[in-house]
Amino acid sequence: MDVALAGFLTGLSLIIAIGAQNAYVLRLGLARNHVFLAVAICASADALLIAAGVGGLGVLVQAHGDLLTAIALVGAAYLLWFAVRSFRSALRPDVLLPSQQAPQAAAAVALTMLGLTFLNPHVYLDTVLLLGTIGASFGDQRWWFALGAAAASVIWFTGLGFGARLLSPLMARPRTWRILDSAIGVVMLIIAVALIRSAVG
Repeated sequence: MDVALAGFLTGLSLIIAIGAQNAYVLRLGLARNHVFLAVAICASADALLIAAGVGGLGVLVQAHGDLLTAIALVGAAYLLWFAVRSFRSALRPDVLLPSQQAPQAAAAVALTMLGLTFLNPHVYLDTVLLLGTIGASFGDQRWWFALGAAAASVIWFTGLGFGARLLSPLMARPRTWRILDSAIGVVMLIIAVALIRSAVG
């Protein structure tokens, strides 16, 4: 159980950093738009990548720097598009409230969530390489580490997605949504620039 706890705490420390995934799940949670689907995709993807990393995929990822560079550039382009969309939404107060918006289709939510997850090279560096390397150091108990890290992902995204509705009274004002969308756009822009710099640097 100590190994599982180590996995839980390590995984949680990596997941709670503000990023594209978290920002999008938070927005879906506030809008109450396919929250379970988004949480399920995030948690399942993390569990899959953690298991792959602990199982040895981290070594393969580390050996193919060109692949990570390509993923970084594609991911940066995707995040730049997402940032522009967020900024456009922030400039349109008439459609900011969830009651004034048509909810996103499940397919659109799923595709966006998968893109924000698998087109982000930090996912491979943190989840596959870092967690995989740390987990492998526990030898035969490495799968307990993986289980703990995966549990951290489930708990975090569930709390973020479904806990966001507690902020509903605050989110009943267009100004709040304008600030949120602007903040999400800034986060996406910063991550995109960082990805480009890491790819060409």
